[in-house]
Amino acid sequence: MVTNTVAIDAMSGDFGPRVIIPSTLQYLQGNPGTRVVFVGKTDAIEPLVNRRFAHRVDVVHASEVIGMDEVPSQALRHKKDSSIHVAVDLVKNGLASACLSAGNTGALMGVSKIKLRTIDGVDRPAICGAVPSLESHSYLLDMGANVDCSAEHLLQFAIMASVMARALDGKVSPTVALLNNGEEDTKGNHQVKEASELLAAKECLNYIGFIEGHRIFEAVADIIVCDGFVGNIALKASEGVATYIMDKIRKEIKSDPVTRLLSWFAIPEFRRVSSKVDPRRLNGAVLLGLKGVVVKSHGHADQLAFGYALEHAYRMLSVDIVSQLDQEFQSLV
Repeated sequence: MVTNTVAIDAMSGDFGPRVIIPSTLQYLQGNPGTRVVFVGKTDAIEPLVNRRFAHRVDVVHASEVIGMDEVPSQALRHKKDSSIHVAVDLVKNGLASACLSAGNTGALMGVSKIKLRTIDGVDRPAICGAVPSLESHSYLLDMGANVDCSAEHLLQFAIMASVMARALDGKVSPTVALLNNGEEDTKGNHQVKEASELLAAKECLNYIGFIEGHRIFEAVADIIVCDGFVGNIALKASEGVATYIMDKIRKEIKSDPVTRLLSWFAIPEFRRVSSKVDPRRLNGAVLLGLKGVVVKSHGHADQLAFGYALEHAYRMLSVDIVSQLDQEFQSLV
């Protein structure tokens, strides 16, 4: 296994090589000892790679690209030489230790699950990412990989995220909550109520009960668990609200000359707050539960955001998250 090498799907996302390659090279410049393999069409990649990084960058050709709007099941069958397939294969074959892609989420999950398989004791991988909170961040999963989940699946998600929070953030006993339509024990559907009983009975979890959607960002829990249907809606709704608020503030400031003038005095505070809630700084969601590290970047990521996703991939490698998850589930057998 090449422990410091990340295979990067260079053709992925809305912007492809013109954003991914400069972002990656900037990361390499600030992080000696790291290496990457760009996967994709060589004629689109090689002209963008600075020669001074030649000893730390390899390029592997992939003749096909899975589009963001393609049906994952069809792409998996008919595009075997896609950049996603080839990048995940590098991890499977030990030529890279992690894969990073900003591409089609369903295709990335499907290819990764088929080629890397899940850790013993894990039925389904989950997409786990950080969301901002009043104190720092919380982890939300599943963000969209599993639309239908059983109570047992939610339990597995909670265990995996607890291991990750301990490893990445040093939290001895991270708090876990289930996202629900109310905090009372009587609220929720059968799946959530059953999951609550399972989580409460698990000694390895610090389960605190239900939380509602408006408390996701209040630092009430270190880990927030839900199925992929609910999680993806919560994620996209929060992104939309954040964009709406920032656009509304800008519009109101520009609408009045006096307000525009006074706003100059508030620029430092605006920038400070903006940096803390900037979703680009939390870009990068890991596909937890696989026998390999796979990180999904937002498809619309710019150079700053993609750099943070790459950093997240290296952090997952630095704590050997796959081995830690494997040990945790072995101890539960």
